[in-house]
Amino acid sequence: MSFVFERTVNYYETDKMGVVHHSNYIRYMEEARCAWLNSIDMPFAVLEENNITIPVLGVSCDYKYHATFGDTILIKVYMKEYNGVRMTVGYEMSDKETGKIFLTGETKHCLTNKELRPINLKKHAPQFSDKFQKLLEEH
Repeated sequence: MSFVFERTVNYYETDKMGVVHHSNYIRYMEEARCAWLNSIDMPFAVLEENNITIPVLGVSCDYKYHATFGDTILIKVYMKEYNGVRMTVGYEMSDKETGKIFLTGETKHCLTNKELRPINLKKHAPQFSDKFQKLLEEH
């Protein structure tokens, strides 16, 4: 299942050169990841109710082209790696109108309880682990 999040660039997200400031792309990835989790019935609120958090361990981006005010960005979100304890989420941002790629990137995460102690989701909450595993297999 391919998930695509759509977002329009706001004026305040641009810099003096009139392009989206590089730090905003990381925010866009966070917004898209939250929407992706919502789309598979695993919103952060439900995860937290089940004593699960997903902290970010790392972010990597390759900036291909710049977005500007008013552009509509399509953000494809997909599971790149998952083993029950760690996961990597991939992103591809493109211009809705032209299809031009703005960015490719990934975020690396570990799965923890609320005390930030690592957990194995396969044992802690297999119903969620199964969804993540299915997303990995679909990509």
